[in-house]
Amino acid sequence: MKFLPFRRSREAKPAHEEVAHDHDAPVATAASLGLLACPHCAAVWQGAQEGDACGRCGTHLHTRKPQSLTRTWAFLIAACIMYIPANLLPVMITRTLFGAQYDTILSGVIYFWVSGAYGLAAIVFIASFLVPLFKLAVLFLLVVMAQRASTWRQHERAKLYHIIEIIGRWSMLDVFVVSLLTGLVQIQGFAVITAGVGIAAFGSVVVLTMLASLSFDPKLTWDSKEAQAMQESFENREEQTA
Repeated sequence: MKFLPFRRSREAKPAHEEVAHDHDAPVATAASLGLLACPHCAAVWQGAQEGDACGRCGTHLHTRKPQSLTRTWAFLIAACIMYIPANLLPVMITRTLFGAQYDTILSGVIYFWVSGAYGLAAIVFIASFLVPLFKLAVLFLLVVMAQRASTWRQHERAKLYHIIEIIGRWSMLDVFVVSLLTGLVQIQGFAVITAGVGIAAFGSVVVLTMLASLSFDPKLTWDSKEAQAMQESFENREEQTA
């Protein structure tokens, strides 16, 4: 097993520039070149075998994340189930002298829009409704295409994965707002704001989509059917020996 320090030649061109003229051209993967990268310290090893320990940190090396698609499907289905109560159940309950008001995500968006706060309504609608829905749709597309070992628009699918990784950190906007209001507005006998059940469901959607994104192996986007078959056979052998 040989350690390969990362160096980039000045004359070398990025891979996307080399194949930019032909998106259907075969892509040279690290697995096809006999390279394995450590998921912990990012050291690259040549000639390493599945399950070998990293010579730098001792982490077990794998060509692909073990059971990546199975875990991603589990988190993705759970997130889709929780997405329904997250939008139907109240996320914030306001109790005043005049009664109680139960606000869902969409009712809050409507309230801001009717009040003339169009920018705030757009921010809440995008961050709390469209972004989680977009992440679920993109993850579903990535998992289905990876499971079929499809070569359809591999570069665009890789970019989509990086996009959901970037926007994932902004998905907790409603949770932050409700937590802030719950802590600030506690005037007994006049106005009290408490978090509703919907905020827990919404937080579950955010966490589950993050776990699904972490469980998905983006390298599967570039895999062929032969490479997936080899990985599945290796995982089956590991289960039998265990």
